[in-house]
Amino acid sequence: MNQNFTVRKLARCAVVAALYVVLCMALQPFSYGAVQVRVAEALCLLPVFGAEYIVGVVLGCFLANLLGSTIVDVTLATLLACVVTYKLRNVRFKGLAIVPSLPPVLFNAVIIGIEIAVMFPDPSSSAPLWLACITNGISVGIGELISCTVLGVLLVKIVETNTSLRKVFLEA
Repeated sequence: MNQNFTVRKLARCAVVAALYVVLCMALQPFSYGAVQVRVAEALCLLPVFGAEYIVGVVLGCFLANLLGSTIVDVTLATLLACVVTYKLRNVRFKGLAIVPSLPPVLFNAVIIGIEIAVMFPDPSSSAPLWLACITNGISVGIGELISCTVLGVLLVKIVETNTSLRKVFLEA
């Protein structure tokens, strides 16, 4: 096992995955479908605090989709979003993690927007597929802006300014 991946980090991954699933299940009407504000997506900003959070968030997303969605998606959007968020972890705008909050918005808008248009076409619509991809992407993107750029940035700020929370999230 990688020596940098301590038992504490593994436990944090498990807690993050469980928290993601619980938030999705508890807020199920808002967590699934073409129009959604998946509050658990705020956790996509946790890679700002370390690469180990990528595993917890992706696992949580996979399990939440397995348990609550009609299809099991590959969580590619979440994986890509968390990796890029981690890469942008030190970029701040006026002290806030706004820039790291944008990859989940963009990846989910594009990937999930296409997935919804292809997997769940609207039988009453005569719009072309590309238009359905764009409109679904906009809908998903708005939900992600609320979850990540509002709630996620707030989560990061709270952790960064609270000594006790910093110890929980950042201690090796």
